[in-house]
Amino acid sequence: DVQLVESGGGSVEAGGALTLSCTASGYNYTRNCMGWFRQAPGKEREGVATIDTDGSTQYANSVKGRFTVTRDNANYALYLQMNSLRPGDTATYYCATRLNSGCPTRPSDFDYSGQGTQVTVS
Repeated sequence: DVQLVESGGGSVEAGGALTLSCTASGYNYTRNCMGWFRQAPGKEREGVATIDTDGSTQYANSVKGRFTVTRDNANYALYLQMNSLRPGDTATYYCATRLNSGCPTRPSDFDYSGQGTQVTVS
């Protein structure tokens, strides 16, 4: 079974930084597009960043220049470095994987996601 486990969330002050991690198991991670999504209370889940198998990345406009997504294929890991955090970044963050080819940005285009990790910026 595909399993994704996020970690690294927490509470920080505005302007601070956090690094989220996601470990994957149960499938051939290296062949798949991975992504980070977030959902704030009362809002729909939105895309944050995606990274394809060739390392190409896409970011939501709201996080460009502040967040960086990377992957470590050898360790089946995905990371999201978040700098200059803002209160508007407060949400539960999820990592997700897509089993088919391509690397879109909509949450509905991804097949599996983890349980999420909470990020609170005050």
